[in-house]
Amino acid sequence: MASFKEDIYEHISAVYQTAADEIKSGLSLLKEVWPLIFLLLFALGVLIWFAKPAPPNKVLMATGIGGSYKVLGEKYRTYFEKKGIELKLVETRGSNENLQHLIDRKDPIQAAFVQGGMIASDNLSGVQSLGSVDYEPVWIFYRKNVFNESRHISDRDIAKLRINLGQLGSGTRAQAVRLLQLNQLNPTAPNLLSMSNADAVKAIEQGEIDAVFLVDGYDSPNVQKLIQNPDIRLVTFSRADAYTRLLPYFEEVSVPMGGFDLGRNSPDHLIQLISTTTNLLIDDRLHPAIQVLFLEAAREINGAKSYFSKTGEFPAYLNTEAPLSEEAKFYYEKGTPTLMKYLPFWLAEFLERMFFLLLPFAAFAYPIIKSIPTYRTNLAKKQINSIYKELDAFEQNTIQLFDPNRRGEYIEVLNAMERRVLSSKAAKFATADCYSLRSNIEFIRNALEKQLIYKGRAG
Repeated sequence: MASFKEDIYEHISAVYQTAADEIKSGLSLLKEVWPLIFLLLFALGVLIWFAKPAPPNKVLMATGIGGSYKVLGEKYRTYFEKKGIELKLVETRGSNENLQHLIDRKDPIQAAFVQGGMIASDNLSGVQSLGSVDYEPVWIFYRKNVFNESRHISDRDIAKLRINLGQLGSGTRAQAVRLLQLNQLNPTAPNLLSMSNADAVKAIEQGEIDAVFLVDGYDSPNVQKLIQNPDIRLVTFSRADAYTRLLPYFEEVSVPMGGFDLGRNSPDHLIQLISTTTNLLIDDRLHPAIQVLFLEAAREINGAKSYFSKTGEFPAYLNTEAPLSEEAKFYYEKGTPTLMKYLPFWLAEFLERMFFLLLPFAAFAYPIIKSIPTYRTNLAKKQINSIYKELDAFEQNTIQLFDPNRRGEYIEVLNAMERRVLSSKAAKFATADCYSLRSNIEFIRNALEKQLIYKGRAG
């Protein structure tokens, strides 16, 4: 039993001694090559400073109140949550306010939905696009007993009714005013109202107003309410092609006969519409990985077939009012980054960031690490050369001022030099040079003892 305990003790002692020797060796190495280690750490620090940081775990996005932007924003929020990122939705009055949030460089909001046609600005510096993600048609609904489309140019003459153009400052109102001006109509006429979309929908359903102008997605609760109301009809843009030529950010879309409800055959005729696009805009400082996550969300959420779009049609760079971000350009050309296809978002982003961080560092560090043995050898040779210089100075001084009575003192100086050689790192890393130096010391020591070349004052 005692033998077993002794055996265990011996193994533990060996492990301890080995660890202690390695630590001592490591500390010794660190003392010798600390300038190279410092250079590596400095380079790594500079690289980390200039490299892209980790993506934020929370992003603020401007949407809207009650319309399709709110519905779409909730879908994006759910998608981001699955990827471990909090997408906080900020309710606004619409596109114009959303754009102003992005233009303001001090504003924390970094992403927003903005209508095509609303993006043009004298100061878009710092605002970029990730592309269009959906169609956003212009809808003009009216009470069926107050207007006869067969007798009018509907998209122009309906402006004579008591019609809501949307809230002041909203994207809907801006688009409505633009269309009225194209038709040479006064957008400030007293019959043109400025209620919120939700209030206007209630008002037309209750018969308080005659018509409503909306710019919103098909899934918008406001649009769906009016589509399903049998007392409400939808204006057809018989001159849709003209609008798309005069305002290039508009696209032409249509609703076929029975497209809303085949049972009721609603609508009972083909309806032509003009549509702008919902654009996903960002602050150009938004982390590249978050930009890719937005594009992945758009592909999953908006890339599916919808009422007006085909599968895979979105996201796409349809509206060129804002420049496309570099990350979006790469995404549209190459698709989903390879790592994100197979790994969770956080892991794929981490590995990509580390790769681009460590690759240049490795290229810089490799020659430095490779030079460590040479550095140690050169350091050892420097120590030898230093003693050589002392030996040369000693010899020259002794030749000139030799005193036989001090021969023992001279020998002790040489002995001290040899001891320094033996205790230096040179004895381990420059053995040949070390033996050469010791031979030279021995030569001078023998010459002193035999007084071969040192005549001095006693000669």
